[in-house]
Amino acid sequence: MTKIKLLISFLMTSQLIFSQQWIDYALTPRGDTINRVDKQKMKQGPWSLHYEQVRGEPGFDEEGYFENDKKEGVWNKYSLMGDLIAKEFYKFGYRDGKQQYYTSLGVLQREESWKAVNPKNPYDTILVPELDHPDVMIEKIIKHESAEVKNGTWTYYNSSTGAVVKTEKFIFGQVDKGQITNLDTNRKITSNKDPLPPVKQIPKEVKQWNKTKKPKGGG
Repeated sequence: MTKIKLLISFLMTSQLIFSQQWIDYALTPRGDTINRVDKQKMKQGPWSLHYEQVRGEPGFDEEGYFENDKKEGVWNKYSLMGDLIAKEFYKFGYRDGKQQYYTSLGVLQREESWKAVNPKNPYDTILVPELDHPDVMIEKIIKHESAEVKNGTWTYYNSSTGAVVKTEKFIFGQVDKGQITNLDTNRKITSNKDPLPPVKQIPKEVKQWNKTKKPKGGG
């Protein structure tokens, strides 16, 4: 009996000390602590957020981690019916890397690729053609104006078959027009104009036969 009392006392003391770290928090049905806010009023640790439908936009729930008031790591988004509709990855509080979005039936609809910009160092180095020698690539330092930019390959899927229907590539927010592929037509789109049809090659034998069939002489 004494051991049980000591255990209960220890658990109550631990809970009191733990709760004093936060000015606000919530408990799950299992007794886990979530939605923590520290003394600096910053969100920390595991969070579960709920959003109702607003102005025609569907509501959703999302779960993930906060680190010093910024989203960090994997965040899962669910419909109000409980279906997974998005799996996002965050860094510095912004989307970073591959993001996946699903239909209400759980079918993968598209994959996005983002780059979260480090607020303490919003610069990157890219390769660009030299002005006087376009065939020579040189390094150029750029400053990102946005906290997150499209960067990498985006893939779109047919929600009925799951087949890839389109891919496009972004480089620090700019679309690479030479890397847009519409798989419905199985060709790359490099401009607003359709490419000229390929020249049909006539076999040598056919050319020789055509020569022999030409009329000889006049009249």
